[in-house]
Amino acid sequence: MVANAADEQRATDRLKTSLEQATAIFAEKNIRFTDLRRKVFEEIASTHASVGAYEVLDRLAKKGTRLAPISVYRALDALLEAGVVHRLESKNAYFACRRMDKPRTGRPPIFLSCEKCGTVQEVDGDDIFRAIDTAANGAEFETRVRFVEVSGTCHDCVAARRNA
Repeated sequence: MVANAADEQRATDRLKTSLEQATAIFAEKNIRFTDLRRKVFEEIASTHASVGAYEVLDRLAKKGTRLAPISVYRALDALLEAGVVHRLESKNAYFACRRMDKPRTGRPPIFLSCEKCGTVQEVDGDDIFRAIDTAANGAEFETRVRFVEVSGTCHDCVAARRNA
């Protein structure tokens, strides 16, 4: 029971920190962090997995906030523009930026998406993106790379499989 209470407290603290960072980023970029955008962000940031727009819609409805899908998509667009959420193209799902507290390098991270539990991690992608730029330049190809997504199995799921 103590571990569950401790885990819950860590999750609450993590969400509070994410909200503070998102609020600061919106202010820094001079974008309004409306109540709806905050609610949508909270639903996404409250999990380590990616969630679809309709899942966000359902979660908000269960809490008494009924919205049209377009309202959620507009909020998601603003969250993406601010850089506080990312979109996994392969799943058409969203997850909260895990690196809001890190200095901006101008390069997007690599997204590691667990096929078992759905957790999404961000890792530094500078070397990968330099290699992509070098290859594209050699081919006289103009890139529009926004992200690199890698599917596989996270550390916790690998450990659980080994212990099974």
